[in-house]
Amino acid sequence: MYTVEHIGIAVKSLEQSDPLFSRLLDASPYKHEEVLEQGVITSFFQAGQAKIELLEATHPDSPIAKFIDRKGEGIHHIAFEVKDIRAEMQRLKEEGFQLLQEEPSIGADNKWVCFIHPRSANGVLIEICQTIPETELTVKHGLDL
Repeated sequence: MYTVEHIGIAVKSLEQSDPLFSRLLDASPYKHEEVLEQGVITSFFQAGQAKIELLEATHPDSPIAKFIDRKGEGIHHIAFEVKDIRAEMQRLKEEGFQLLQEEPSIGADNKWVCFIHPRSANGVLIEICQTIPETELTVKHGLDL
């Protein structure tokens, strides 16, 4: 069973959007993080059991910059938490979903991530994600926590 982990919202400027969402949600962002591989800086807000992730492009060729150029600011994706991302990727492929990657990548907020092409999900970009165990981060990827 999936649970909504976060909703990703593409924004032109975190400097302008953070205060707006702080007022809206009556809370400050709990984290800012740059994801070099995806060309974004993220800002996370807790919203009940789920999160809101604001995404600002770091360069004009990033997926978020291209999204904003085509569609403007707004909802970019919905992310669902899964227990075993690799098993879920295999299940989704067997069900006929088109994945945008063959292997999960490291995303923001200490997550393995994989995206499902919008053509496979009624025009909605879907992300599945799994929290990366601390031992996997430090041992397999040499990342500092």
